[in-house]
Amino acid sequence: MSRTRIKICGLTREADVEAAVAAGADAIGFVFYEKSPRHVSPARAAELARLLPPFVMPVGLFVNAPAALLQAAQEALPQMLVQFHGDESPADCQRAGRPYIRAARMLPGFDLLDFAQQYSSAQALLLDAHVEGYGGGGKVFDWSLIPRNVPSPVVLSGGVHAGNVAQGMLQVRPWAVDVSSGVEQAKGLKDAALIRQFCAAVREADAQIAAEPPQT
Repeated sequence: MSRTRIKICGLTREADVEAAVAAGADAIGFVFYEKSPRHVSPARAAELARLLPPFVMPVGLFVNAPAALLQAAQEALPQMLVQFHGDESPADCQRAGRPYIRAARMLPGFDLLDFAQQYSSAQALLLDAHVEGYGGGGKVFDWSLIPRNVPSPVVLSGGVHAGNVAQGMLQVRPWAVDVSSGVEQAKGLKDAALIRQFCAAVREADAQIAAEPPQT
């Protein structure tokens, strides 16, 4: 069992980037969606990304973005992993020309296995709550909707925080977890203590999973 990766998303301040790195985050998310309170420009994201040490990945979140914005962000952060959160087709995602994550908005009746087949070129599927507009809105969805045999790595998102992330990990066994509002004092403003608590909860759950007897 490899450890669960941690992504802290929606960072807008230097202190928040430093707090996430210090707590052990594996990836930092920058939101390039102008309607989000966590929105940053490519230039601002590049400033923040300079604080990242080696092996901490910047991730850019896009929602039906024009090609010019995607190109500008890729030029500003050449090492960026792309995360598509809108209505992008498989061809749209592949047109970016680099590894990507595809968000899936979960609700009863949604066929995640068919979705995974359509986006088989994705590095991972990020599972979020289905709400009005785009993004999970800090809402938890019904984790029982996730089938056990998803062929792509799963990133569990949507309303996770230090108090429930272990339960989600034990139930879903995701490859990674993604948090934004669950470590915030206000939208776009992270809380260093909440970030530390979240990362510690993930590691504790990893230890609990590792200690389980092997299945026969």
